[in-house]
Amino acid sequence: MSKETIGFIGVGLMGHGMAKNIVEKGYPLTVMGHRNRAPVEDLLKRGAKEAKSAKEIGAASSIVFLCVTGSREVEAVVRGPDGLVAGLKPGSIIVDCSTSDPTSTMALAEELKSHGITLVDAPLSRTPKEAWEGMLDTMVGATPEIFARLKPVLDTWAGRVIHIGNTGDGHRMKLLNNFISMGYAALYAEALTLAEKVGITPDRFDSVVRGGRMDSPFYQTFMRYTLEGDRDAHKFTLQNAFKDMRYLESMADAAGIANPMGNAVKNAFGLAVAAGKGQDYVPMLAENVAAANGVKLTRK
Repeated sequence: MSKETIGFIGVGLMGHGMAKNIVEKGYPLTVMGHRNRAPVEDLLKRGAKEAKSAKEIGAASSIVFLCVTGSREVEAVVRGPDGLVAGLKPGSIIVDCSTSDPTSTMALAEELKSHGITLVDAPLSRTPKEAWEGMLDTMVGATPEIFARLKPVLDTWAGRVIHIGNTGDGHRMKLLNNFISMGYAALYAEALTLAEKVGITPDRFDSVVRGGRMDSPFYQTFMRYTLEGDRDAHKFTLQNAFKDMRYLESMADAAGIANPMGNAVKNAFGLAVAAGKGQDYVPMLAENVAAANGVKLTRK
């Protein structure tokens, strides 16, 4: 059986490392031009080829990975005369690694089925550091047969590959996962602000939480900006977090359940975005919540 040919669209913070691992582990790789040329040029030096359109990527690939912002961008790159669907052959697979709206995912999967193309959702967890190291987590929505076909490619860039269910379940689980993580971020931000206001500095706050039952790897990553000023501790923007929480709200609405906690988390990020801080990263939420309350967090 011939080796799968891989296409990759979205070689940004996460996608660059993922694509690097795919090509370095022996898969033929075609990438699409990116507004930031540095990752593209790096991948070309490692043996990848470049395509000028999604249609061209589709024509060169049996499996195409998408790592873009969300559903709107996924739909745009798939549809149309220059989209993936115009180039892909029947039997091909599109793997959406973005955090997308499951409603859109299911509609797009049905649309692609009529072209003989399978849509799989394999959203990501962890950070660009793990993407570069080939140690991301991914939760995959696919049939067992399609999952078995994809698994060797997924293993090039993921340390944990979890087959969560059928198409759509990956994106559903990713929204739940992000609800928990962004919920913690909103809690930490508000707690740090209140602590500072009542005279407990972030380092004193941390001395109690760190090493205790409420400590976690996410907490430690989040606190690196507040304590050390590390802007790159978790390179995920407040704008993207807000988008994901809106997708969660949509999923809750479709399921017919009350979602008060989710709305509170969404609003914490929405207020920061409305204040013009959308391109700040998630650990900076604490600084934004503090500023909204007239508080300045103390850094040693």
